[in-house]
Amino acid sequence: TSCGVAVPQPIAESCNEPCVQQCPDSTVVIYPPPVVVTIPGPILSTFPQQSVVGSAGAPEVGTGFSAARAP
Repeated sequence: TSCGVAVPQPIAESCNEPCVQQCPDSTVVIYPPPVVVTIPGPILSTFPQQSVVGSAGAPEVGTGFSAARAP
């Protein structure tokens, strides 16, 4: 009361600082989602070889034709 005026005491004190409270860390287990990967299968192709049934001679190796049919 320096100037003779009575000033009431504050009921509560306040400040302008933000209130920050640190909470304990949490542990989270994240599993990767299942991923479907399509791998193309092999392509199976057959190439039937020409054959002559009832020929008199033995077929030549690698040609698939009978020796009797050769010109």
